[in-house]
Amino acid sequence: MSASSNAGKKQRIDKVLSHMGIGSRSDIRKQAKQGLITVNGTVVKDSGFHVDPYKDLIEVGGEVVRYREFVYLMMNKPAGVLSATEDKRDRTVLDLLKPEHALFEPFPVGRLDKDTVGLLLLTNDGKLAHELLSPRKHVPKTYEATVEGDVDAADVEAFAKGVELEDGYVTLPAQLSILGRERGSKTISYISLTITEGKFHQVKRMFIAVGKKVTFLKRVSMGELKLDESLPLGACRELTDAELALLTGEAGESAV
Repeated sequence: MSASSNAGKKQRIDKVLSHMGIGSRSDIRKQAKQGLITVNGTVVKDSGFHVDPYKDLIEVGGEVVRYREFVYLMMNKPAGVLSATEDKRDRTVLDLLKPEHALFEPFPVGRLDKDTVGLLLLTNDGKLAHELLSPRKHVPKTYEATVEGDVDAADVEAFAKGVELEDGYVTLPAQLSILGRERGSKTISYISLTITEGKFHQVKRMFIAVGKKVTFLKRVSMGELKLDESLPLGACRELTDAELALLTGEAGESAV
């Protein structure tokens, strides 16, 4: 994983412990003077003492501190929240994080529109984020949507070729599948769409281009990572090792 790349680099113990949310540097200095911090079984009273956080056994008050540099979070983004790190008017996805995750200062990998729900990855691993977002990588993203209008085979064919948006841009080929329809005064279509780029409001604009309107949009996968459907709206959890391997594997394959 990315975190292991820094193994062997020594850091001040107060920096390591503050990064892990143990306390401020002044708090840690006090704990050190009180003899509460040990490294490999030896009491360390100097908060500037250098350690290898990946190799040394660090304990505070008898509790082992397991260091990590990066955090990888899956969020089931709700509607009405911005995929941003800050905003003066609206809540952002960072406002939904637990304190133990917020202290890592993660950021959203890409954006979902304010009214779009579903899978959002947050991390402080800039290298992985770059790999997933780079236009050259063409990491696939799959959405499920409710669309006003009768999505038909002609739309499937048009999306497979790429559609021209209102600004003249022609999208890359996309895979559109029709999941179902409801016919009444208005026909409602339920679809799945996989795209390999991320233009502004792209899914909505693609359907506008074929005379239809998206009324509900949910992202269900990014690369090989799939949304945990048991995750409530607004909740997030850390990726499992297997899920993280899917992302790093996806990024590695795309670079070939």
